[in-house]
Amino acid sequence: MDNLAFESGHNHQHCIDQALQLARQLCRARQQRLTPVRELVLQLIWQSHKPIGAYELLPALAEAGFNSAPPTVYRALEFLQEQGLVHRIASLNAFVGCPHPEEQHQGCFLICRQCHSTSELDSAPVHATLMQSAQTVGFAIEQETVEVTGLCPNCRGDALNA
Repeated sequence: MDNLAFESGHNHQHCIDQALQLARQLCRARQQRLTPVRELVLQLIWQSHKPIGAYELLPALAEAGFNSAPPTVYRALEFLQEQGLVHRIASLNAFVGCPHPEEQHQGCFLICRQCHSTSELDSAPVHATLMQSAQTVGFAIEQETVEVTGLCPNCRGDALNA
């Protein structure tokens, strides 16, 4: 489980640096262009472990001197999703960085309903259960993202101390 989002004292800059370095390596290996706009969008997404919406990215793009029209950010997000560098959290209509973009996997997320921190789980056991259940009713899963809402350790502690 990648629970970095829920650790106190977590170094986000390390996550950002690591994510950008891995993105550059993967794009180079896949012969894909990680343009400055795409890289900036990825960096902005990794600045915290809270999902960020496309429209929240626009001011930072404008500040950096890029075209801040919605199609620009949506094209960058589409590329980042295709490369497995970010995940879309449908329930929040927002995006988070993927800690394991080099591995093909399904998304399974814990989302704190209070602070919106998000953590990606190892979804292999969940995926296996879903596949087995779907097969028993003759259903073919084509796409899967599991989103679980609750309280993170920090917010649970705040609720208990209140």
